[in-house]
Amino acid sequence: MKKLMTIARQFRDDEDGAAMVEYSILVGVIATAAILALVAIGLWASGRFTGLCTALNGSGVGTCDAATGTGS
Repeated sequence: MKKLMTIARQFRDDEDGAAMVEYSILVGVIATAAILALVAIGLWASGRFTGLCTALNGSGVGTCDAATGTGS
C-alpha cells in the first residue's frame, strides 16, 4: 500500500505533461503567426506586381499580363 501511495504522489507532482502541453501550444501559436506573416507578405507582393503591371499597360511602353506574369 505504501508503494501505491508513493507512486500516486509522484504522479501528482509530475509536471512534465503540463509543460509539454504548454510548449505545444506555444509552438502552435508561433507557427500560426509565421504562416499568417508569409501569407500577408505574399498578398502584398502580389498586389505590388499587379499594380506595376497595370501601370506598365497604361504607359504605352510595354504590356503585361498579371495573370500569367508575362510581359513584353
